[in-house]
Amino acid sequence: MDAAEPTPFTADDYRARMDRAARSAADAGLAGVLVAPGPDMVYLTGYAPTATTERLTLLVLAVGQDPVLVVPTLEAPDAEHAVGASVLTLRDWTDGKDPYDVTAPLLDVDGRFGISDNAWAMHLLGLQKELPGTSYVSLTEGLPMLRAVKDAHELARLAAAGAAADATYEQILKVRFEGRRETDVAGDLADLLRQFGHSQVDFTVVGSGPNGANPHHEAGERVIEGGDMVVLDFGGLKHGYGSDTSRTVHVGEPSVAEQRVHDVVRAAQEAGCEAVRPGIACQEVDRVARAIITEAGYGEQFIHRTGHGIGVTTHEPPYMIEGEEQPLVPGMCFSVEPGIYLPGRFGVRIEDIVTVTEDGGRRLNATAREMAIVE
Repeated sequence: MDAAEPTPFTADDYRARMDRAARSAADAGLAGVLVAPGPDMVYLTGYAPTATTERLTLLVLAVGQDPVLVVPTLEAPDAEHAVGASVLTLRDWTDGKDPYDVTAPLLDVDGRFGISDNAWAMHLLGLQKELPGTSYVSLTEGLPMLRAVKDAHELARLAAAGAAADATYEQILKVRFEGRRETDVAGDLADLLRQFGHSQVDFTVVGSGPNGANPHHEAGERVIEGGDMVVLDFGGLKHGYGSDTSRTVHVGEPSVAEQRVHDVVRAAQEAGCEAVRPGIACQEVDRVARAIITEAGYGEQFIHRTGHGIGVTTHEPPYMIEGEEQPLVPGMCFSVEPGIYLPGRFGVRIEDIVTVTEDGGRRLNATAREMAIVE
């Protein structure tokens, strides 16, 4: 069921990413970048520690110095096998020694550093105690576009993930909805995502009837009934890159009111996708989609941003929201997912992943956006 394996990332790919991160930090007025285990480390080095640990692991990047990965001695053998390890220096420390003594010489004693959002507080506090002249800013705040622009190999992975999500949707339309619990359909979605090559399932939202009015409803024990609108939102990781798509289906024929709401959301989503092109601000995508929903009288029922970036995680910068003036750049990938949510009644959301091209945008999801009728 899976397509050919994508081209592997090379040590040179990781070297270029680390160099770019260091330069971007300098351009932002930062002394460097400190990366804890998590998505940023995987993106920059290919190294993903096998277990969460209290022992300090930290990648240190700065212009003018070689990349250094500080790692516990007992985990050094695993780190050495990462593809990016050949283009950085490993500096290990053993239990009983102070890891901040090892790390401190790598840092400007008065520098301001970008640090991974998911870095442990005790490690940040340890660095501050060792180097009281330093200060820190989260990478989302300091370098929000660090992973935003994807290269051709990344785009191929995102396209493959999107195609797998599309195949999942096509198959879920064939299962029975009426008389089954939301959790049953959510389980089908998870199974299908894995069948079509996902190594990780991040979410399977199944919001039936009034539950659809909660955008992040966790599939529950509610039994889906005839006449229900059902919001489906699902995704995860394939080849290390994300999928995320939403469609809204109906059990049996919809009412005129239900069809109208769906039509409004579909028009807003179409307009948001069509607005994508290099140079416009992220907020413009939100404005275009939101204007259609507001004009139709449902502005107060569109209660979330229009989109979010996607890459090695399913939610990351940039965000399509009012106030985000970051210009769109070719290679950026993000969702366009307007919705209307009517408490106590139903909700509607339609979502595609879109990548910015040299002259516009290209959707990475291709399934029909009309309201599908299910049994």
